[in-house]
Amino acid sequence: MYELISSICAVFQELADWVWDFPTNIAWYAGLPIIGKLPLVIILLVGTGIYFTCRLRFVQIRYFKYGLNVLINSQKEKQGITPLASFLLSTAMRVGPGNILGVTGAVSTGGPGALFWMWLSAFFGMATAFVESTLSQIYKDKQGDEYVGGLPSYGRKILGGAAITGGALSFLYIIYALLCIPAQGFNTISAMVEVTQNLTGTEIAAGGALIWGFFLLLMVLTAFSVFGGLRRITRLTDVLVPIMAVVYVAAVLVMVAMNLERLPWFFYAVVTEAFHPEPVFGGALGIALSQGIKRGLMSNEAGQGTLTMPAAVSHAKHPCDQGIIQAIGVFLDTIVICTLTGFVLIMGQAWMKDGSAAWFKMGRLEKFLASCAQMLGSEASYGLATLVISICFGIFAFTCLLGFLSFSEICARQISNNKLFIAAVRLVNLAVLAFGMVTNIAGFDLSALWNLSDFANIVMVCCNLPLLYLGFGKVQKAFDHFECREGKFGSETLGEPLPVWDERH
Repeated sequence: MYELISSICAVFQELADWVWDFPTNIAWYAGLPIIGKLPLVIILLVGTGIYFTCRLRFVQIRYFKYGLNVLINSQKEKQGITPLASFLLSTAMRVGPGNILGVTGAVSTGGPGALFWMWLSAFFGMATAFVESTLSQIYKDKQGDEYVGGLPSYGRKILGGAAITGGALSFLYIIYALLCIPAQGFNTISAMVEVTQNLTGTEIAAGGALIWGFFLLLMVLTAFSVFGGLRRITRLTDVLVPIMAVVYVAAVLVMVAMNLERLPWFFYAVVTEAFHPEPVFGGALGIALSQGIKRGLMSNEAGQGTLTMPAAVSHAKHPCDQGIIQAIGVFLDTIVICTLTGFVLIMGQAWMKDGSAAWFKMGRLEKFLASCAQMLGSEASYGLATLVISICFGIFAFTCLLGFLSFSEICARQISNNKLFIAAVRLVNLAVLAFGMVTNIAGFDLSALWNLSDFANIVMVCCNLPLLYLGFGKVQKAFDHFECREGKFGSETLGEPLPVWDERH
């Protein structure tokens, strides 16, 4: 079974690598300076962000403060959930283990300069997130006292309104979630084991009773959340997301405060090595640029369409309100959380110490913790940091898991609202989660599970980007209405039926 699963995952990885690398895997293109290191997907994603930024006149800057005010003043509504709850639900999935593992991989491959390109991709990605989230609000539907929408809904409306189109896009996202859920289950169990070992000072035996106890606890907690519907999940993410953000931010800021003399060097290294990477990191500008942009885009998910579902379920006063809020989500994920990880990795300077070759051979989480050790110095402080980071890592993974499960259900409801069908989707998701945790208990290699996620990500990007261009004219009209504030937003604004918005007025 182990060999069979590994071989299946390897096939997905080969497909994902080919698409992600195209056309850098063609000799004549790879020989071009700098651009020869940039895959077509990255060029399209960044180019899309630049295009939307220019057309919307830098919406991510001009309305950033406005978006913060909308979040602060969010009020509970009878229908849907508040903009703040929607923001926290999407953040639960944006801010995941990749904010530690992915950033570590990018910096250890492309050097400190990768963080600069990560910032750049996030800045333009904020405009892309605005467009896809505004589209989600424009074309959302109503089911009972809840809203549903996102990629399946706006894809169906943009492509002519055929139910089969929306059903196919909903099914696509469910498959995407199924491919990603196992890795999050794996990571959550790993974090629980690490925290327990840190607290008790004893090694937990693989496959022991305690690990199976963690398995049952997590399955019960997840099932309780999922079968409680979207509102129960949002109540949980409303609590967990702020906790994980505050704890992680506080932990990293303490380490930075202990090493303030290295802070100017951090910014110097990030900016200078963005254009002149060290030989130890490959020494090529294209590598740093490619690693930074890819990691930034895959962390904040702008352009994938995977975070459009929570944007649709919000009871926003105007479609552009939620678009601006989701743009702030990209800022929080990459400019804030990923940068905090970058502080530890770069200020830790682990690759500059004796035994740097050993650092490069470590796993991603090991590299991050080794960098923490360099920042803290003492063994006692390092033990405490390991405990805090492991707790954060576990919450990252669990909230990300809840995001996948809730968005999957939103898509399922757009296929059918039949109770048996929804229950079946929930059970399948839980079964796949159990598979991910059992692979951990059995000692399965995590990289094989990440292969499935890589493949799923690229498929979503290829499906979503064309829809954003096709629907951008509608977003432009909505944005013009938002800026002039003449009358209520509805069918007359876009010149097509928008029953949900008309009904609200």
